[in-house]
Amino acid sequence: MKKLILLIALALPALLTAQQRDWANYGRYAEANAQLTTPPAVVFMGNSITDGWDNAHPEFFTANNFACRGIGGQVTGQMLCRFRADVINLHPQAVVILAGTNDLAQNNGPIATQHIVENIISMAELAMAAGIRPIICSVLPWRTEIESVPEKIRDLNARLHRYASDRGLIWVDYYTAMDAGDGSMRSEYTKDGVHPTPEGYDVMERIVLPALAHYCPAAAK
Repeated sequence: MKKLILLIALALPALLTAQQRDWANYGRYAEANAQLTTPPAVVFMGNSITDGWDNAHPEFFTANNFACRGIGGQVTGQMLCRFRADVINLHPQAVVILAGTNDLAQNNGPIATQHIVENIISMAELAMAAGIRPIICSVLPWRTEIESVPEKIRDLNARLHRYASDRGLIWVDYYTAMDAGDGSMRSEYTKDGVHPTPEGYDVMERIVLPALAHYCPAAAK
């Protein structure tokens, strides 16, 4: 009995920490969402690559009435959880979904590529059900020293491209322009092999803006 009580006492702090943790990080943008007075034209949903975009080029978002809702380290399951709070409830015309890198890096443990695709499809379907046009993006090239990740990225991109084509959705291909030819990101566009530099974001903006012309005509000029 004493041993059982000791085990419970040792486990209790961990259980309480797990219960108190905001796994999807709803809190990150709760205040920003509440302060919006008009709907953004487009929401950008993603991980640190999207989050860093706002840090590197904040004027890209403010000048075009875009809302950045990227959170560093997040996997697609976390994005799917907060999709209603950080996208649907903001009532944008479109959402740009760039996700999957952290799933492949196993930030939340192993996950089959098919389940990554399903999470992104679920976000797209939630958007369409709410009258929001989903724009599906390719995952960027990655560090080639991480075994099998470049091949998995190419496979994930092929599956996402096929889904977008089958559903008549806009497909945005960052990968081709940023690939060094071996699955890694071109050195002039990154310092760590994962996250774009300001020059890398310049490339991404030139690629994505034409896809947003219908939703934000001024941005494409």
